[in-house]
Amino acid sequence: MTTWMIIWGIIFVVMVILELCTMQLISVWFAAGSLAAFIAAALQVPPLGQAIIFTAASVLLLVATKPILKKFRVGDKIPTNLDAEIGKTAVVTEEINEAKNTGRVRIGGVNWRARTRDGAVIAVDAAVKVLELSGTTAYVEIVSEVEH
Repeated sequence: MTTWMIIWGIIFVVMVILELCTMQLISVWFAAGSLAAFIAAALQVPPLGQAIIFTAASVLLLVATKPILKKFRVGDKIPTNLDAEIGKTAVVTEEINEAKNTGRVRIGGVNWRARTRDGAVIAVDAAVKVLELSGTTAYVEIVSEVEH
């Protein structure tokens, strides 16, 4: 076994381990390129040729397969039924007051703990817009008097 075969073998193992640790489909292209260079070294291709084969195989595999794999990638955010509540108008059922640690709203028939981002006090029966749902808390803002 030649020195270059050992080098390409080590690079292959490191790239596979790195890919298994990250699961980001980045190192796998370099692992495939190092495998191609390993085979080239076994066939006694000169080191410059091995480097060219490594680079070409890595880049070609990346360019050819990345767009295909992107279609199957699961997005970072998985939408839920709660996402449908964002932007809806809710009714305050208990005064929203940070100082008193109070506040509840009704969104689509469901009661939520309510807070405002700016600490505003909002009276009972006021109409509010749902900005965010986090855990069991709805973050809301008062609906302006003139909405278009």
